[in-house]
Amino acid sequence: MSRLRKRCELLLQGMPIPQPFDLDTFCAVVAARRGRPLTLQPTPGLSAGAPCGLWISVPSADYVFYDPDTSRLHAEHIVLHELAHMLSGHTTQLDVNGGALARLVPDLDPRTVRTVLGRVSYTTSQEREAEMLASLIRARAAEPVAPSDLPGGTLNRVADVLKFRS
Repeated sequence: MSRLRKRCELLLQGMPIPQPFDLDTFCAVVAARRGRPLTLQPTPGLSAGAPCGLWISVPSADYVFYDPDTSRLHAEHIVLHELAHMLSGHTTQLDVNGGALARLVPDLDPRTVRTVLGRVSYTTSQEREAEMLASLIRARAAEPVAPSDLPGGTLNRVADVLKFRS
């Protein structure tokens, strides 16, 4: 297994991933883990020539902006990618004064921004790690639930009634 995948697997240890997957529930898990509010903000125009997703961290909260003009699955993946940056502790040295950030969030004081990460390409190690982590979260969400994980052992009772167990 690659070092990148091993690191991502370690980051996910003990992280509850809802099954069936629900993005809002998972965002609440991430917010609780970080001890701060997390707001998802659909933002048209985040696409060709611009990041399709963006994470902005300020001292009191996290904000994830994503392109809503894409499929639900793609939008979810964009958000998961940005959440992966948070979970990985990624940072950036981007200049947050003026430019696209000021147009996106005009009321935001650039001095309060701790982190801004935008998803444009996968040429950096942080972007590759965020992409791997997002993919692993989605894969874990698709794993079948063990009967013992179901409330009250429902499948075990059904198996007993139908005499599927000896």
